[in-house]
Amino acid sequence: MPKFSYVAMDQKGKEQKGVIEVASQNEAIGRVKEMGLFPTKIVEVTTTKAAKGAPKKSGGRAGAGKKKGGVNINIKIPGLGGRVKSKVLTTFTRQLATLVDAGLPLLRGMRVLEKQERNATLKSTIGDLALSVEGGSTFSEALAQHPKIFNRLYVNMVKAGELGGVLEVVLNRLAEFQEKAQKIKGKVIAAMFYPVAVLVVAIAILGVLIVVVIPKFKEVFAGLGEGRPLPAFTTLVLNISDTVRHNMVATAIVVVSAVVVFLLAIKTKIGRRIWDKIKLKMPVLGPVISKVAISRFTRTLGTLVSSGVPILQALTIVRDTSGNVIVANAVMAVHESVKEGETITAPLEASGVFPPMVISMVDVGEQTGALPEMMMKIADNYDDEVDNAVAAMTSLLEPIMIIFLAVIVGSIVIAMFLPLIDLMNNLGGDGGGGAD
Repeated sequence: MPKFSYVAMDQKGKEQKGVIEVASQNEAIGRVKEMGLFPTKIVEVTTTKAAKGAPKKSGGRAGAGKKKGGVNINIKIPGLGGRVKSKVLTTFTRQLATLVDAGLPLLRGMRVLEKQERNATLKSTIGDLALSVEGGSTFSEALAQHPKIFNRLYVNMVKAGELGGVLEVVLNRLAEFQEKAQKIKGKVIAAMFYPVAVLVVAIAILGVLIVVVIPKFKEVFAGLGEGRPLPAFTTLVLNISDTVRHNMVATAIVVVSAVVVFLLAIKTKIGRRIWDKIKLKMPVLGPVISKVAISRFTRTLGTLVSSGVPILQALTIVRDTSGNVIVANAVMAVHESVKEGETITAPLEASGVFPPMVISMVDVGEQTGALPEMMMKIADNYDDEVDNAVAAMTSLLEPIMIIFLAVIVGSIVIAMFLPLIDLMNNLGGDGGGGAD
């Protein structure tokens, strides 16, 4: 009868190891659970030995990047690659949570997902995770070796799940968190598609008018009016057209330079702070960005605390993953307040970012000892608020963008027809004078 080596967590979160002799791996899982333990790794003893010996013979995965036939078959360029899209990572987390929740050992679950994964970067990473776990590392330690893919939020939640012996519960919470975040992100992107598309069309139309159409009108105006000056607005539009046409390279350089300067400015501390504050105060987008930030803050903090992460550590993670300097500073103030033994609500109220309803609900949750649950309720409520805000923003942006496009094109059309109208008026006046 084969022997299986197991690694499991007891109810106090301590790691237990041992070897049992059973007929199959499924029976080994059942036997370990009967002992009151939560299995994190169960492998057949012979398989483990073979895995440990494999690198000595062929180099295993470590040799995958070595030369084969004199050619390097695994070239990694620094700064490129190494990241996985959030949608792909969300799918991986949900699938792993489902497998572990169904009773499949963590290592075997990762091997299953490695075989079916299509994303090359994530496939290689899952293989590395499996090797690390098989070599004796915990799952959280293995995840921490890939910071570009698994952020601190991910790693710390998994670590809390391992220590509490509820890894499958934490993985499910993490999957739900990622799915909700992905849903909100998708809605905001979908809402921004229409105005961005209209803006691109407006720029394209404006370019064609300035470079192609307006010069044709200028040639027509040159033969009309017998030296009579053109209207001021028409002259302005013609001068703009001439400047852009004759200095296209310089115009492109100015536009690109402005974009580069802006991107560099928002990477500085002062620039990032000013830009994040502007985003929260913008007339149409501001309410949506603010609600998304509040939803992200409450859901992240609620998920971390309910998963067993200490409050101070959870606040540090929330600060690093907030995505907005103003919100991060507010969270830092909360961290310092809690560190001194004070309440959460006072620094939240002083930040000016969170509305009174959120502050009141956090205060109630803190006083009743149900802060994680209250945080999740706030997050669910603000998810609905984001839906409403996105719908309102979309309905408001559509007429604004249409009017914007109409004003641009209409202004150019008016500028081109003003000389013709002026000419017809003069011709009408001359005709009337001749009749007298």
